[in-house]
Amino acid sequence: MPVLTGVRIAEGPLSRVPGAQVLAVPQGGDPGFDTGADLAALLEFHEAKGEAGEVVSVPVRVEGEFRELLLYGTGGGTPADLRKTGAALAGRAKGKDVLAVIPPEGDLAAFTEAVLLAGYEYSLKTGDGKKPVREVVLVGAEPSARGEVYARAAALARDLTNTPASEKGPAWLADRAVSAAAESGLSVRVWDEGELREQGFGGILAVGSGSPRPPRLIQLSYAPEGATRHIVLVGKGITFDTGGISIKPPSAMTTMKTDMAGGAVVIGVLSALRDLGVGVRVTGLVAAAENMPSGSAMRPSDVITHYGGTTSEVLNTDAEGRLVLADALAYADSELAPDAVVDIATLTGAAKVALGLRYGALFATDDALARELEAAAKGADEPLWRMPLTDDYRQAIVSDVADVANIEKRGFGGGSIMAALFLEKFAGSRPWAHLDVAGPARAGSAATAYGVRLLLDWLTES
Repeated sequence: MPVLTGVRIAEGPLSRVPGAQVLAVPQGGDPGFDTGADLAALLEFHEAKGEAGEVVSVPVRVEGEFRELLLYGTGGGTPADLRKTGAALAGRAKGKDVLAVIPPEGDLAAFTEAVLLAGYEYSLKTGDGKKPVREVVLVGAEPSARGEVYARAAALARDLTNTPASEKGPAWLADRAVSAAAESGLSVRVWDEGELREQGFGGILAVGSGSPRPPRLIQLSYAPEGATRHIVLVGKGITFDTGGISIKPPSAMTTMKTDMAGGAVVIGVLSALRDLGVGVRVTGLVAAAENMPSGSAMRPSDVITHYGGTTSEVLNTDAEGRLVLADALAYADSELAPDAVVDIATLTGAAKVALGLRYGALFATDDALARELEAAAKGADEPLWRMPLTDDYRQAIVSDVADVANIEKRGFGGGSIMAALFLEKFAGSRPWAHLDVAGPARAGSAATAYGVRLLLDWLTES
């Protein structure tokens, strides 16, 4: 589903914007017409504090017609505050055709992005619900092109993630990536199951072996002229995760259409690079498979030979995301020779237990790369918390029959750390970071596109 709200600049004063049923002014600002009310006294009556997202509504008569005037707070004016402000205004104008706004001081990219994403909707309901505001008109300022690009990228990632798994298999996801590439000036390559088998992508094949919808590996490439740095982004693309033979309880499956959120983020990010003029070369890899139980599914105790020859022992088929990521990481290290690799995945419930729904877990082999990502995360208001790649825990994923076991088996706990240690085996010696976003990638069963803004900010500054 698209972003349903448009944004443009006004050609006249706030009161003269055609069709605007709702007008908005910063608290303490001048609307430019006689409201018939003492606005300062009204704010005092409502005990308004000017906090980000705070809105006071006033009915006003403008040229003989009643309209709604929204007095809004902007907090400290930080990008995070302006995102909250933009979302609050668009939310209050829901169901209206036009919202006219005197924009806040500060980062209009953050404000524009929030206004547009507040108009994002994914719904398959047949009834007529209350639609997002159709158009937001800024008075006296141009909308931010950067904010619009960010919003489109996030909306694409949300669309891919929110699509029901009945429609969304690995081939479907590959087709959407091909479409995004055509629209965004990217080159694209897709490996089908035959090519995966011929080239030794054993992890992707094993995870997809239980489904009638075979797996895919998707590669998107952005190569601007003059680029001297090459970054690879790797996304987990499990289009539905039952847990396989180590099957999940029913309550744990209800959000599993979103288990490819990391892959969706990679596609969304790549789709925005040309329009942002990013100067680094970026390759996106999405390892896509459906993890289903059947007579052909992988079993606990199976041994997988991954791309490049490293073997893993499957102790739990519900630890499948790391198996497909392992192939993609090994391929990136062996064939793409990047300067740095970052993977993003809804990988472990343990990360969600440790950090909740707001923070992503960051693991990194390189301190400079970790600092870059932490700085981008802070600016993007998509926070990360660095977790340890603990040497003492490595013994917990030692296998008796393979190079590594896919879960720890000695009672150490630390499930997100164990998954990161597993992935490190395949990442090679170049700088690598792993983002486990199992918590913030979802709001209930809906996608947030967490990671799109973070990675775009990082790549723009790289």
